[in-house]
Amino acid sequence: MSNELTEKGYRCYTGENIDVYFNTAMCQHSGNCVRGNANIFKLSRKPWIMPDNASVEEVKRVIDTCPSGALQYREK
Repeated sequence: MSNELTEKGYRCYTGENIDVYFNTAMCQHSGNCVRGNANIFKLSRKPWIMPDNASVEEVKRVIDTCPSGALQYREK
């Protein structure tokens, strides 16, 4: 499944228990991610997505608010 996402233009941000995938071309800039949890998603940081900065449940909760589908996740 992860290969399918990267083939579709998603970039992988690897965490210990969950990987986060982001597709910049799909992003509608709703801001739900950065407002949802700035510990995970912070635009001024490189990398801007850090899956290990919150629980797996919290990562999933925030990503599930993404209206465009630009953010996806795969639990390990």
